[in-house]
Amino acid sequence: MLKQRTIKKPVYASGIGLHSGKKVNIHFLPHHSDGGIIFRRIDLQPAIELPAKAMLIQEAFMCSNLVKDEVKVGTIEHLMSAIAGLGIDNLLIEVDAPELPIMDGSAEPFLYLLLQGELIEQDAAKKFIRIKKPITVQIEDKVATFEPFNGFELNFSIDFDHPAFDKQHQSTTIAFSTANFMAQISTARTFGFMKDLEYLQANNLALGANLENAIGLDEHGVVNAEGLRFVDEFVRHKVLDAVGDLYLLGHQIIAKFTAFKSGHALNNQLLRAVMADKTNYEIVTFYDEKSCPIAYLPLG
Repeated sequence: MLKQRTIKKPVYASGIGLHSGKKVNIHFLPHHSDGGIIFRRIDLQPAIELPAKAMLIQEAFMCSNLVKDEVKVGTIEHLMSAIAGLGIDNLLIEVDAPELPIMDGSAEPFLYLLLQGELIEQDAAKKFIRIKKPITVQIEDKVATFEPFNGFELNFSIDFDHPAFDKQHQSTTIAFSTANFMAQISTARTFGFMKDLEYLQANNLALGANLENAIGLDEHGVVNAEGLRFVDEFVRHKVLDAVGDLYLLGHQIIAKFTAFKSGHALNNQLLRAVMADKTNYEIVTFYDEKSCPIAYLPLG
């Protein structure tokens, strides 16, 4: 059978919180089979655990935030994207702040850290959620849809009227696999407009934002001296966010995901729509890698 995955050994790291601007320590620890992805706030006494579940997303302005009994762990989407990309099923994440470190604004540093923990298989079947019928959610002109599909395909379109956003590079399609995620998605950075920064910081947001952890945009274009990592880095980052947001369903999804101008809030609404009717999906397992429609990094 295709087995669940965790890491073999602990990994420790630190970074700056995007919104707090303060140092955040983060620890990645092995977790037992069927344990899922768990965040643990170790700065609290007693420590509080928050499972990475869609129903715990109560704040989705600018980032995805888990909230339980007024305890929060925020900006989880880039790490969740890396976890999904590597096919990790079970992981304990200790953090000593209400948000995760932003690192370089992409998922690549988290991929590196998790791989340092050495992926191992566990003696339990890896579970997937197969979408059985079309499901659509919409907020004004923003739309997100799941359709039955043998694999996980992401189709994303953005719509920005700005000199930095070339019209022909505002849509992309990704056939999800570990190899494609690492090569095409993981390094795409978050982005923001310089004109919004003063307002955000006045409201205690984006206090840690800088050109080392985000793409900055002024009225003319990209401010970062090194430019973009891809000509379509903006829409690729939206796919990165979506991979992380959608993994909050609890298992890897088998479906076609199509989105227009979707963000964290709409992605979460789509997951809630899936869970609202059990006939929307089924839990499936696979005998081996060859029978699974999603290709993960080989182990061993």
